[in-house]
Amino acid sequence: MSGAGGEYAVRGEYHRRLDRSWRYYPIYKEKQRLIRRWLRSVPRNWKILDAGCGEGLLVEEFRSQGYGIEGLDLHFESDYVRRGDLLRTGVPDGTYDAVLALDVIEHLPFADQERAFDEILRILRPGGLLVATIPNLAHFSSRLAFLFTGRFLRTSTIDRHPGDRPLGEYRALLKKRFKLQSVRGIFPTFPISSLLTLLFPAAMLPWHRVLNAVAAVPGWCFLNLFICEKPARALRAAKPAADVPVIARPGQRKAA
Repeated sequence: MSGAGGEYAVRGEYHRRLDRSWRYYPIYKEKQRLIRRWLRSVPRNWKILDAGCGEGLLVEEFRSQGYGIEGLDLHFESDYVRRGDLLRTGVPDGTYDAVLALDVIEHLPFADQERAFDEILRILRPGGLLVATIPNLAHFSSRLAFLFTGRFLRTSTIDRHPGDRPLGEYRALLKKRFKLQSVRGIFPTFPISSLLTLLFPAAMLPWHRVLNAVAAVPGWCFLNLFICEKPARALRAAKPAADVPVIARPGQRKAA
């Protein structure tokens, strides 16, 4: 570890030694599986930024396979990760073919979320892709809690997720800037499944995969995977990003 701040100064490179009793274990593993599948679908010569990548595990893995991916994180730096701020990346316009923002946006206050999306839009080439995973404040169990208590179940503590929003608000923020290719849900939080996940996170991973295949309506899910395209107004001759397969499943809801 070359340099670490924030939670990495306290917990170390904890994603390398994932605690199987961590309550988010099956959600994290499913997210990583889907992102790996997407990365394998794009050309290796694409220039990709993994923004807010922490230890940069995906960067390290895919760089070793010849992909043009680099990492950026506010609290970590290494041979694979540059320390920097997503709000001010310091790179020229249109630098990247794709930007990953995996469980990043919810850590920003509301005003900074707008700035982050604007910066991502700026550094993407026309036709480039934003691939983002973002928790949904109004997931299934949270809606039930609101019905009975008048309060949503936050996706984490307010100091960790100050930008917690429902799916619909994130969708609106993105549609102001991007063309939404797809929105895929990860983990519909049905009460019994949620309770068992809290008690037995690692053991529930196979069941999560079943739920994600057959019942992951985005509005019901704890996490959503967005694939968004920067409108290609100027570079009509460029290879459209839509030629790259999106992560699909039976019954997936396509965004307008």
